[in-house]
Amino acid sequence: MKKEPVKTITLKVSENTMDKMNKYFEDKKRLKTPPYAVFQADEADTVVTLYESGKAVFQGISADIDANLWSQMEKNLNPNKKIDMKVAGEKKKEKKNPKVYYANTIGSDEVGTGDYFGPIVVTASYVTKENISFLETLGIRDSKKLTDQQILKITPEIIKKIPYYTITLNNKDYNEKNKKYNMNAIKAILHNKTLLEMTKKYQNYDYIVVDQFAEKYVYYNYLKESNNVQRNITFITKAEDQCLSVACSAIISRYIFIKEIEKLSKKYSITLPKGAGQTVDEIGSKLVKKYGLNILNEIAKINFKNTEKIKELAKN
Repeated sequence: MKKEPVKTITLKVSENTMDKMNKYFEDKKRLKTPPYAVFQADEADTVVTLYESGKAVFQGISADIDANLWSQMEKNLNPNKKIDMKVAGEKKKEKKNPKVYYANTIGSDEVGTGDYFGPIVVTASYVTKENISFLETLGIRDSKKLTDQQILKITPEIIKKIPYYTITLNNKDYNEKNKKYNMNAIKAILHNKTLLEMTKKYQNYDYIVVDQFAEKYVYYNYLKESNNVQRNITFITKAEDQCLSVACSAIISRYIFIKEIEKLSKKYSITLPKGAGQTVDEIGSKLVKKYGLNILNEIAKINFKNTEKIKELAKN
């Protein structure tokens, strides 16, 4: 398994933020501190060092998440101050498609379509120009690179400020719908419903963006039986990199998916793996042996090839 890279991020903070950090890390401080440091502490998989000069250094897999949260604190306490945050070894990224990126947007994205276990989760979010700076401090443009732990950490911050609407399609309902519709058709139907809900509530938008999974004409063809169809959609491949409302939707969807997987794992007293690999087959066969074949209809997407492999393994 490929290890997550260790990041080093430096953030210059004010005395107000230093005081907040000192109090927050009181129970997490290490006994020894480097020269000229106020403290050094452990925050999950991040080592945080605060120096007397006001320089805060975050080192670890989740360094970007922790640094961004304190950057937001600094901004809240000192709204007129320019935030000085540096990432070691990182080149400044150019923003793509600035017309969309800097606009008021409603964007949607989904999670769970490639996972054998667990539901399909589709979310649409509304992001205004005023939200851009806040979201950038959380580092959500790299949503695909975030670990589950990072998702669980930053999503509560996002949903406090960003309006969203989510549909969670459980496995039993998916398997029933899959008798009539293929995966992309189901996705189109769910995206359409979430977008309609958001455009009904929030009408001050410049673009409606969908992370493209089908050609435009194919997408709308999937919706030919729908009574109400959201039009004027901008379809963008890898839209989470170019549109913050799509990035928010991807993160919120993943957050809900993680929570749903945890619920199912707890219910059946076994850790359900994500994806559709060999481990999925092994866990699936254990579940079938214990609960019978019908269990798959409740917790899995039975049209996946994994189902046949699980049946064979369960015979042994």
